[in-house]
Amino acid sequence: MSDLLKEQYMAAGISEDVYDFCESIADSLKERFEKIDEVAQINQIKVLRAMQKQRVSAGCFESSTGYGYDDLGRETLEAVYADVFHAESALVRPQLTCGTHALTTALSAVLRPGDELLTPVGKPYDTLEGVIGIKGDDNPPGSLKEFGISYRQVDLLEDGSFDFDAIKKAINEKTKLVTIQRSKGYATRPTLSVERIGELIKFIKSIKPEVICMVDNCYGEFVETIEPTDVGADMCVGSLIKNPGGGLAPIGGYIVGKKELIDLCAYRLTAPGLGKEVGATLGVNRAFHQGFFLAPTVTAGALKGAIFAANVYEKLGYKVVPDSTESRHDIIQAVTLGSPEAVIAFCKGIQAGSPVDSHVAPEPYAMPGYHSDVIMAAGAFIQGSSIELSADGPIEPPYAVYFQGGLTWYHARFGITMSLQYMKNEGIISQL
Repeated sequence: MSDLLKEQYMAAGISEDVYDFCESIADSLKERFEKIDEVAQINQIKVLRAMQKQRVSAGCFESSTGYGYDDLGRETLEAVYADVFHAESALVRPQLTCGTHALTTALSAVLRPGDELLTPVGKPYDTLEGVIGIKGDDNPPGSLKEFGISYRQVDLLEDGSFDFDAIKKAINEKTKLVTIQRSKGYATRPTLSVERIGELIKFIKSIKPEVICMVDNCYGEFVETIEPTDVGADMCVGSLIKNPGGGLAPIGGYIVGKKELIDLCAYRLTAPGLGKEVGATLGVNRAFHQGFFLAPTVTAGALKGAIFAANVYEKLGYKVVPDSTESRHDIIQAVTLGSPEAVIAFCKGIQAGSPVDSHVAPEPYAMPGYHSDVIMAAGAFIQGSSIELSADGPIEPPYAVYFQGGLTWYHARFGITMSLQYMKNEGIISQL
């Protein structure tokens, strides 16, 4: 069988030396992958039990139109999310167009003029800069700053640990909400484990118990057996075209947490007084339910792909975050490649290894919401779905690429192997 597998790779354009190198690494990871499968199985049963408890039925897959009153599927799905995240309530909607929209909805729902937003883990993801109003003269209309909401930031220490002294000093009478970004974004800092997030929340609450702690959970769902709402987060926010959509959700986002906060978010998403009672689902209920059911297994495949990528590129001498042996808390793998040419070659390989648009070559461009040209490779069934095989990165020093996704481990492995082949073909890698 291994000979036939090798033939398939070589027929797809992979050279023998690249295949043999990657095969040896994949073989060395089998024991570690067994532990990932165990986590996936725990999370799978958690989701299954929640669906059984909330009595998901065939009627839940019918979708509403018009105002969307009495949508059984929507209401049941939100109850399932609340159950799985051990939260009081949930807002899971196709009207939340992306993770940034979900975060913006949550921030705008809770914060009022005169309040202050604090991030204790450094600068947030690029697309939130305009939302907060920290882009200088480039701030778009409608930022939090424009509404009189101030912002304060505490960077992580050089070793990636929390600067507790600075955080304590930063919390003041105006601090209303603390946002904690679990994943690294376009940075090469460590991703935060749920345990570390819990320690940070406990510290913040010891200083100001009434402060609201919100976690940007994008890329982290189902990587561990617990979620931030299990360790004190008041709200947890994410995108459905990442982990929890299981590759089937065509759009959407979620916010889970305390009922009073989720109600505020619903009023901000729709209108005060309407809230969760409206919002047509327009044919996505089945995909949302089934995607969430598949999410633990899909996430496990993506996680294996990230670990495989770390081992491949670390062995070739590149700096990778997390490194090849670290524990994992999201599905993103950062690889510092050192040059624009290397980032572009890597992304072209990922695109060539995709099931959709494999014949096109990605190029850097000025993408809305980012402060430098960005290259994105994603031959996905759903545009922008980064739980599917994808890679992206800003064309700026240190020229790092961020790899994530793969609906199956086998596809993730193929994509990384193809990225290595393109790097070799371009003369960037000569070790093989």
